[in-house]
Amino acid sequence: MTKVEFNHVPVNLPELETKTVNKKRFYITTEGEEYPSITTVLSSRNKEGLSEWRKRVGDEVANYVSGKAASRGTKVHHMCEDYLNNMAIQFPSKWAKHKKDFFPYCLFTQLQEKVLQNIDDIYAQEAGLYSDKYKVAGRVDCVSEYNGVPSVIDFKTSTKERKDDWNENYYIQGSAYAEMFQERTGIVIDQVVILVVTEDGTVQEFVKCKHDYLDTLTETVTEWRNQNETPNNSVGGVSVDGMSNN
Repeated sequence: MTKVEFNHVPVNLPELETKTVNKKRFYITTEGEEYPSITTVLSSRNKEGLSEWRKRVGDEVANYVSGKAASRGTKVHHMCEDYLNNMAIQFPSKWAKHKKDFFPYCLFTQLQEKVLQNIDDIYAQEAGLYSDKYKVAGRVDCVSEYNGVPSVIDFKTSTKERKDDWNENYYIQGSAYAEMFQERTGIVIDQVVILVVTEDGTVQEFVKCKHDYLDTLTETVTEWRNQNETPNNSVGGVSVDGMSNN
């Protein structure tokens, strides 16, 4: 396959520190505000199914499966980030390290062959963002053009093909990132793209409009804030973490 070199259009985004309060992740903005990560906020939605699965298989199996999936996903994310940063072309010796992680590399190559060529004009990768409007924050996988349309892009791995209605949290999260990015840069992002690669090599592409999920985002953030203390009012359990993937 012909190697693709990606164009980058860097924007000025500040580095954000994070802190953990009672197992909840918060970002510290440049103005000193402390906003919960969008992942933390969304974790309160649809918890029943996960709890039932954990009860059914037991904590030991659940922790093993979750840990394995998280490790696989992190490695594929890193490969996508390095590939989009043109490492395979500009630093082939550094890129070669990824081939040692055989299974994650196989999953990555499916994304590379089927969808990554749709990406160009990359504004940001693994960038910390926050919204003063919604009072949430997070770290976005990629903001770029996708088939010529400015988009928030998220890379996911899965054991099997995902149904569209399983992905609502992904769409809400991506819509939140789109709003955060627009607040921070003035660049309008209306499209959310979720790219999923499964263990059998299937690649799924879900393309959504953020405006379909902003009402749900508002409702979810409001409900979370009504149920949780802010860091400034919490007692104990605080650790400063620096960078975060949430």
